[in-house]
Amino acid sequence: MRIGELAGAVGVTTRTVRHYHHLGLLPEPERRPNGYRHYTLRHAVVLARIRRLTELGLGLAEVRDVLADDAGKDLEEVLTELDEDLARQEADLRARRAGLRALLEAEGGLPAEGPVSPELAALLAGTAHLSDSPMAAKDREIIAFLETAAPERARQRMASALGEALGSPEAVARAGAAYALLDALADAAPDDPRVEEAARALAGCVPPGLVPDPVVLDHDGGFLRAFYADFAPAQAEAVRRALETVARRTGGAGEDEGPGKPGKPGKPGKPGKGEGA
Repeated sequence: MRIGELAGAVGVTTRTVRHYHHLGLLPEPERRPNGYRHYTLRHAVVLARIRRLTELGLGLAEVRDVLADDAGKDLEEVLTELDEDLARQEADLRARRAGLRALLEAEGGLPAEGPVSPELAALLAGTAHLSDSPMAAKDREIIAFLETAAPERARQRMASALGEALGSPEAVARAGAAYALLDALADAAPDDPRVEEAARALAGCVPPGLVPDPVVLDHDGGFLRAFYADFAPAQAEAVRRALETVARRTGGAGEDEGPGKPGKPGKPGKPGKGEGA
């Protein structure tokens, strides 16, 4: 058989046959005097076996192990491992579909911030009436970012604390008042006397479980610099003071500093967790 006849008999392309030759999976046949490869029935049998194994989901490296005479793993062992791997993938797909279904069926629909956990989507739905506040919209984005970036354990703690911060009409009303104070600072100077009032209101909305204990702030850190730069100057100053108030409350950096002064150098804290939340 020529290469085209072999490929047609097994149901693959000639390019696939050449690729298997290149990988050493399919032995090169002898060439006739005219230069053409001459394939035998043995080549067709091996090629068909490769096709069956790949259709089962084996990678080509695993196929090589199965085909090798001195393979460390026999076919049964390889297929058992493949079955276990597929079972894990199947469970993962079921969990992902359940998460998607929960988001699609969440009360209030998907939040504007994009896909978040069903728990956070439900909490953000409770603040939908604050959508006219630029600070509220910014805070929702920060909360969504932190949930995505946080490791699983921190994400669970964050969800619990946000439930406390946004889980009642009274808490949402406090957040709305803090947002309003911060929005009013959009065109103010950092030394505006309203900055301190907004900082106190903001700090009062942050439940203890929403921040690390103790909080360590490094206002010169890259993330915090980018974080503050996203606000107007007076708003950034209010947020800075609020974070330092929370840090002092938990015994972290900034304990001896007055309002508006940077905390002690250290690892960046996790700002924005529930600003106004």
